[in-house]
Amino acid sequence: MENIKLNEGFSQVCVWPACIVKEAGDGIVGFVDYMLEKFDVRVQYLEEIKTGPDTKNGVPVPDTGNRNDLFFAVHSEDTGKFAVPRLKTGIRWIEDVLSEVNYNTPLYPKRVFNYTCWNEENLASSEGIE
Repeated sequence: MENIKLNEGFSQVCVWPACIVKEAGDGIVGFVDYMLEKFDVRVQYLEEIKTGPDTKNGVPVPDTGNRNDLFFAVHSEDTGKFAVPRLKTGIRWIEDVLSEVNYNTPLYPKRVFNYTCWNEENLASSEGIE
């Protein structure tokens, strides 16, 4: 699978851990409407990714992983006003999430590094990661 192409004007990708949209109520349209109503921001739904398991000494830890995380982009003009309010719901910039990930135990596929729009160090450190 490949990353979803960002629409023009959308650059900051966010991760909302443990959020399910596709199968919930009004689905993607409902999510986009909710974000506009609740936060006054325009968003582009990208995808939902199941996390990989935690590992200990290279061995997957039972009953970990498989959490549904939502990936979406915020319109560039709305990023500033969304920066603080998003924190109350646990929504994080993708760059912050990826800076904490231990890629000896990948949480997401390597391709999600291509969603980043800043913090080039993350992109550089991801090279060679499977």
